[in-house]
Amino acid sequence: MKKMPNTVDNIKQKILELKGKEVEFYINRGRRKVSNHRARIEDVYASVFTAKSVDSTYTYSYNDILCGEVKISNE
Repeated sequence: MKKMPNTVDNIKQKILELKGKEVEFYINRGRRKVSNHRARIEDVYASVFTAKSVDSTYTYSYNDILCGEVKISNE
């Protein structure tokens, strides 16, 4: 089976499927600054989506995932 290329539309569709679920975020901020947190995907907008954890709300763009700066694991 041929793998679908990563495009912003494909990433947006995957995020829509994860809406309302708690996932693990891995964020690469450059210069060996890597962080992770668990949050629930709250809202999905045209160019960004929001995730809410116990203590804060995070906003990410689909381009962050496309470029590899943010990775999501739902396991």
